[in-house]
Order: sequence, then structure tokens, then C-alpha cells
Amino acid sequence: MKINDVSKLTGLPISTLRFYERKNLIPDTLVKRDVNNYRIYSEEVVEFLNDLKTLLSVDFSVEELSLLVNQELNLTYEVKKKMVEQKISEIEDVQQQLRKSKKFLYAIMEGKADFQTKC
Repeated sequence: MKINDVSKLTGLPISTLRFYERKNLIPDTLVKRDVNNYRIYSEEVVEFLNDLKTLLSVDFSVEELSLLVNQELNLTYEVKKKMVEQKISEIEDVQQQLRKSKKFLYAIMEGKADFQTKC
């Protein structure tokens, strides 16, 4: 499929797809060039890009994702595993803070918090 099709299916702008290619985030196995040098994407690229968007949404940087995805860098499984474990730990910290915030907000609504707001 062509880049325009991928853009429509993933909701990613064409410029973003080209940027991901320049950063080696899209494996060569998912994009080829035809005789006119147009990009031809495999069907699997849509799922891959949706997974990539998920990882970006939990604050993986483009550089970190490049390290995880780029096979040419030859990072070991252990190094990649540590990167993912660190991100899971960060997510758990954020979840804990959000639970505390939610509890505090409920206390405000119930008038149990020592907190004054002007409505």
C-alpha cells in the first residue's frame, strides 16, 4: 500500500511516516520501494505503527524506540528488557500519583479535605 493509505489507516501524517523512516523506526521488512522509487508498505505496517504510537504515548522517546526497533544496532535482549522495565516502573509511579490525586479530589468533593476552593 502507498504512504497515503498508511497515513489514513493510522492517523499519522505523511511527514511523520517519513520522519519515522529517517529515524529507522520502521523496519525495512515493512517498507520497500517500487520501480518508480515510491514507498510500498506491507499490510503489517499498520499494526506496527499503532504499537509505536502506544509506546510513544507512554513517553518512550523517538531515540529510545530507535534503540528498541533498529536491528542494526545489535542491542542485546537484556539491554532492551531493562529499557522496557524502566518504562514500566515509570508508568507505575505515575499510576500511584494519579490514584493519590483521585483520592484527594474525592475528599474535596465530599468536604473531607482541608482544602478551600472558590467556585
